[in-house]
Amino acid sequence: MAEHARDDADLVTRAAAGDMGAFEALVRAHADAVHAHAYRFFGDAQAAQDATQEVWVKVYRSLEGFGSRAAFSTWLFRVTRNVCLDMLRSGRRAATPIDPVQLHGIANDDTASEAVGAVDLETAMRALSPEDREAFNAVALFGLPYAEAGTVLGVPAGTVKSRVFRARRALTTLLSLDAKGGA
Repeated sequence: MAEHARDDADLVTRAAAGDMGAFEALVRAHADAVHAHAYRFFGDAQAAQDATQEVWVKVYRSLEGFGSRAAFSTWLFRVTRNVCLDMLRSGRRAATPIDPVQLHGIANDDTASEAVGAVDLETAMRALSPEDREAFNAVALFGLPYAEAGTVLGVPAGTVKSRVFRARRALTTLLSLDAKGGA
């Protein structure tokens, strides 16, 4: 983890100095986490794509002012979260709620079970409360320690731990119920 943070810091420094290859490396390293968070926030592929593009534009424009006050992943999570919230507030996009009961209708006997499993996970993620989903994404997608996630989310680290625990427990329940065919 520390080596990854050093690599990010080096890439940020080089990208801020105009090295497009370094910026592209940052995008490649973190694009999946940004897109996954946006998709889980909105539940819509196009909204997630729009948010992802906006995040990377903001990151590129703000690299010089980043200043490494926090880990890049922490800052990137904050930018991603703020872009999603801004899009929601502005009315450009709305989060798509899902009823956990709908999860039981998803078929898992498809030959592309891995793809179905990914869809099931994303559907189950949208069934979580926004607070639990954000805490889970901060820790699981962006790799933030609980204390850093708490700082970004504006809650104590213990609250982040309980939200992540609740999210994991709910995901386990929702996905295992679905795997049993809704039983």
